[in-house]
Amino acid sequence: MKEFGYGPPLVLLPGIQGRWEWMAPTVHALARSFRVLTSSLPGEPGSLVPHDRAAGFGMFLDLVDRMLDRVGVERAVVCGVSYGGLISAAYAAARPERVQKLVLASAPGPRWKPDARVRGYLQKPLASVPGFAIGAIGRLYPEVVSVFPAWGSRSAFLARHLTRVLTAGVSPRRMAERIELAGTVDFVAACRRISAPTLVIAGEPHLDRVVPVGGMSDYVTLIPDARFTTLAGCGHIGMVTRADAFAALVAEFVRNGVATPVRAPENAS
Repeated sequence: MKEFGYGPPLVLLPGIQGRWEWMAPTVHALARSFRVLTSSLPGEPGSLVPHDRAAGFGMFLDLVDRMLDRVGVERAVVCGVSYGGLISAAYAAARPERVQKLVLASAPGPRWKPDARVRGYLQKPLASVPGFAIGAIGRLYPEVVSVFPAWGSRSAFLARHLTRVLTAGVSPRRMAERIELAGTVDFVAACRRISAPTLVIAGEPHLDRVVPVGGMSDYVTLIPDARFTTLAGCGHIGMVTRADAFAALVAEFVRNGVATPVRAPENAS
């Protein structure tokens, strides 16, 4: 577990790869307005909870409890990125007294099911690594081009992000198990139990080639007090490619309960 910044407490949960380090720009941008508590997912180095498949999806909720208890915080803003959004939604449903506000960023919709590509990955996670990596580059590159049209800034971002990814590492087997565990939870029912004001942040549909943006609208339908906004010019990793804009959006929502759609940067292609 790591702690950054000062201000209202905010728990930040990473995506399916499980490592908070992949979101370092997001962490530091949010830390200008919040006391950011973040952790890699169970089983990863530095996590407060071991990866125990027998414990089921509940081990992720246990992680959030332990993070808050470790620093003596009763309630916090809970922000989940991608797969971390599913964890955050389930936590808000199960622990309403501990969630001040909820932010779901580029999260799979509550009705999401693995497609053929993901099912193939689940069957042979280790053997699928080369194809998964190449596919991930292809899915994310259009967003990087959109945010960084100039080759210099683009190559600088890619070098920094690749360094974070390679340094932190990833476990294909744990990723596959996390996807399978998500299939054991009724997220539709969970969303209907969420009482915290909720902000759903999506990228643009043509740039997010990882999670169908259309499915994210279900959160607004199912969660009583939810609103939807777009981080324009971005795809699945807008919280990293446009970390400052993302952090400003979250801060505005937490302070004022509103979320102004963020326009694409002026130099976007």
